[in-house]
Amino acid sequence: PTKNMAPLLTSLARTSDGLQLVSSFAPSQEVLGEHKDQAKQVLRSIGGRSVAKLSIETTHGKSFHYLIREGVCYLTLTASSYPKRLAFLYLDELADLFVENLARDYGDQWRSQIDTAARPYQFIKFDQVIQRKQKEYADPRSRTNTTKINEDLADIQSIMRKNIEEVLNRGEKLENVGQMSGDLVARSKQFKWGAKKLGWQAMLYQYGPMVAMAVFVLFVLYLKFFW
Repeated sequence: PTKNMAPLLTSLARTSDGLQLVSSFAPSQEVLGEHKDQAKQVLRSIGGRSVAKLSIETTHGKSFHYLIREGVCYLTLTASSYPKRLAFLYLDELADLFVENLARDYGDQWRSQIDTAARPYQFIKFDQVIQRKQKEYADPRSRTNTTKINEDLADIQSIMRKNIEEVLNRGEKLENVGQMSGDLVARSKQFKWGAKKLGWQAMLYQYGPMVAMAVFVLFVLYLKFFW
C-alpha cells in the first residue's frame, strides 16, 4: 500500500498581522503542539516585504512551506520527504480556490472581507475544501500528482530555504529574508561586472604590450615608405 503523505497542517493568515483566517489538520498524530506553535510564530513573522515563497526545515523530519498572494499567507506542514514542488502546487491551488470561494460569496467585496476580518478562523467553512485537497495530494506518486509535477514549469530551485531556528530563535522577521534575497541579487550583479572588468584587465596586461609593439612597427613602416 502507498504511504499517506498528505499535508499535515494548513493555515491561511492575513499577512498584515498574522490573523489566522482558517486552519486545518490532517487526521494524523504527526502534528505536534510544537509544530502548531511554530506555525503561529511563522505566520506572525510575515511582513510586507517577505519573500513570496519559502521553505522552512523544522523538527522531527518536517518542513513548512508557504506562499503569499494578495495579502494572504498560505502555509502548510509536510514530511521533509514530500516533494517541494507538489507542496507549492497544493498551496497554489488552495489560493485559487480561496479567492474563488470568497468572490462567489461576496462578489467584488471579497478583498475587504479579508482586510476587515476581526476574529480568528472567520472563514472556517473553507476547511472543507482544504481537507478535500489534502486527500487529493496525499500520494505524491499517484498518476494525478505526478502529472501535475511534470506539467509544472516553475523554477523550484529559486525558492529560498531556511531553518526554523534561523526564523524563530533569532527573532528574524521574514521580510528581512526578502531584503537579503534582494541584496544577494544586487551583489551577484556586482560580482559579474567585477569579473568582466578583471577579465578585460587581464587581457590588457597579457596582450597590451604586443598590440603596442605592433602599432609602433606599423607607424615606423608608414613613416619609411609613405611619408
